Amino acid sequence: MAYHPFRNIGLKVLALALATLLWLTVAGEHVGERVMRVPLEFHNIPADLEIVGDPPNAVDVRVRGSSGVISRLQPGDVVASLELQGARPGSRLIHIEEVRAPYGVEVAQVTPATVSLELEKMATRMVPIVPALEGDPAPGFVPGRVSSEPATVKVVGPESRVRQLSEATTEPVVVTGSREQVRDSVTIGLADSAVRLVEAQMATVTVEVLPAPVEREFGSIPVRFRNLTPGLRAQLRPSVARVTVRGRREPLSGLTGDAIEPFVDLAGLGPGHYNLRVQIDPSQDFGVASLNPAVVDVIIK
Repeated sequence: MAYHPFRNIGLKVLALALATLLWLTVAGEHVGERVMRVPLEFHNIPADLEIVGDPPNAVDVRVRGSSGVISRLQPGDVVASLELQGARPGSRLIHIEEVRAPYGVEVAQVTPATVSLELEKMATRMVPIVPALEGDPAPGFVPGRVSSEPATVKVVGPESRVRQLSEATTEPVVVTGSREQVRDSVTIGLADSAVRLVEAQMATVTVEVLPAPVEREFGSIPVRFRNLTPGLRAQLRPSVARVTVRGRREPLSGLTGDAIEPFVDLAGLGPGHYNLRVQIDPSQDFGVASLNPAVVDVIIK
């Protein structure tokens, strides 16, 4: 079949015009350079290793190309990456060997060209959950026992940081103004951002809210002695004490001074002059907040 150079002459002229326009456009642009802050990606981290500390998340890259192309570059068009396959625990210097850039863009320089990383073995551990509380109960009430279900949680992270972690915490459980038990389902969290939960979990936290202990003061309570050796006499100075007790309101409301018995123990002591500590037997109904005097003079004859 014979070749006809003028066949489809219109299309050929249009193609030539477009090619000429494109050449003029490219030839008329100057080659320029630009420094960009680009993200740094980590690839193929070994499954049993963790990066410790705060590794860099970006590097500076100087790119070269036509002024039109580099002026249109957007964040994320250029990305640097670190290859960590085969890395070992310890302090490591790793070269940035790959920078992805669009067609027509040349990477002239990467700063820094080498990144320092600290790599550690991964570790797991069970730690107790210590719930956080927010606010105060109603006047006259105090928080009591705080429990969590589950009581422990499994965490994972760099070996040194997992070893140092003593507990997990929770979102605050609000007890403000409460007069009775508070129960809430809250998210479990960790104070150390380098350590994470093996699995995201919620905890059911129960906070007992109890009546606040009250205090009562009793003055001029006789101080007695016990276990005096037969045939001897004892004299105490002073012979009375002021006692402040603390406990729940109901038992203390009916408490009398006769139920409180300060004493000194003279077991095994012979004649002489002593300074002895005043004691009060433990009670289920109250605790001793203060005792004055705490020591008395004792003369045994």
